[in-house]
Parts: sequence; structure tokens; C-alpha cells
Amino acid sequence: MLQTFDEPTASVAHVAAGHPAAPGLRGPRMEPVSSGPAAVRLFNGRFDPVTLDGCVDTVFNDMARGRRGWLCTVNVAILMMMREDTKLQSFVDRAGWTVADGQPLIWAARWFRRALPERVTGVDLVYRLCERAEQQGQGVYLLGATSTTVRRLAERLQARYPQLTLSFADGYFSNDEAEQRADAVALSGASILLVGMGVPRQEHFIESQFDRLGVQLAVGVGGSFDVLAGLRSRAPQWMQNAGLEWLFRLVQEPRRLFKRYLLTNSKFVGLLLRALVLPRHRDC
Repeated sequence: MLQTFDEPTASVAHVAAGHPAAPGLRGPRMEPVSSGPAAVRLFNGRFDPVTLDGCVDTVFNDMARGRRGWLCTVNVAILMMMREDTKLQSFVDRAGWTVADGQPLIWAARWFRRALPERVTGVDLVYRLCERAEQQGQGVYLLGATSTTVRRLAERLQARYPQLTLSFADGYFSNDEAEQRADAVALSGASILLVGMGVPRQEHFIESQFDRLGVQLAVGVGGSFDVLAGLRSRAPQWMQNAGLEWLFRLVQEPRRLFKRYLLTNSKFVGLLLRALVLPRHRDC
């Protein structure tokens, strides 16, 4: 069933199966401690050493205990951006959960004997979080991309998880409209918010509006909406395993990603070489 509600500044839609989810719990920001294993430090990042299944289990166990916060998926580009953006670094440092979304990070951790079991991607997380939310009767809100893209994604997820309560809105709004979007999320009764507006805009929105959102979990998933909606292809598994998904994305979006990847990948390689020679630099 698809219902559309017209807001003063944007079209906000709601896809529902069954009864609406219970409203998310409001409360203080969650401290960066979860019920999962102790975090692994790698350069300026702190990562939870979990598999995809372990991440979802930990998050839902914490939510069942009344905890709330945001989850960060950090790849090489984001890790390097954090070094230049103190607000982004602070946001990730205060996350309830942080996972490594980059095969080079997994390799580096192993080289430094700080093993991270596997890469946990935003695309895979969206599927698993929606699957578990359907099982537990919790609502999910999608915020980001164009109205056409997010609607297409919602329809795809609804077909895959027919009992999931889904709400969605596009990510094209001004800073002055941010509070209104946050209030719409709260009114939906969703427990989980997935934001696909790119780094660092999605992080700034989550942080500035967190107390208004009413959700227990907020996750920034960057450009995952385009992939999940079928507008962009995902790299073949062999490229993912080889740590080359960034190259696959670069071929698809060279103008937008060339400068970012050139700078961030170069910085990461430099840090990695320095840390291999001087172990004290593995934590900074």
C-alpha cells in the first residue's frame, strides 16, 4: 500500500504493511560504547571488530536495551576526510557503532595485528537492517537522493520485505527546512533512519537534528540509495574482495570522484607506509 502526504516544502511518502511501528525513544545521545567486542584503533578511526551479522545483532541488542545513537560506515576516503574535518571526526568518534567499509582498512588492521573480521558495507547494512526491522515490527525511514530514486528504492525494499513499515522523503531540502524533515521522521514512528545524502552533509543533518528525529538508530549510507534503487551498478565481488570497488565507482562517476579518490587514496598510502616503518603512527 502506497500513501503520499504533501508537505509545505516537499513530498513525503509512506509505504506501510501492517500497523505503524511504535514511536522511537527520545533521549540523550548514546555514548560510544556498545555491547559488542572492544573497538580496534586504526589511525584516526575506531572500529568495531564485527561481521555484518555481528553488527546487526549488536545494534538490535543495544536498541532492545533502550540505547540509541548513530552508526558510521567508514571507508578510506571518509577516514582521510575526518583528518581534515574536525566536525566529521568528532561525529564519528561519538558514534554508538562504527564499522570498516573498505577492504584496505581490513588489510591494514591485519598487518598491524589488529584484526577486523570483514568489511561491512552500507549497501549490505541497509538490507540486513530492513530484514531485522521487519522481523521485529520496527519502522524504517529512508531520507535522501531524489524523490524518484528514493521512491523506487522504497518500492524495491517493500517488495523484498512486504511486512516492513517504510517511510521516505528525498534529500533535497535547505538548512532552514531541516527541522521540518526531522519532525516528519519523528511523526512517522520509525525506529531506524537511513540517510543517503553524501558525506559530510548526512552526518551534519543527523547530529544537528538527532534530538528531534525520535529514532533509536540513524545511519548515513552515502550513495548507497542509487545502488539499491538500481540506478548504479555495484562492483563485481572479485573487485570488492580485491579492494577495487573505489575504482569501479570512479569509472561510473569520474568527474565527481576523481579528485576525492586521488587525494584520499594518496594520503592513506602515505600513512600506511609511515606506520609500517614507525609503529607509533598506527594510532594517529
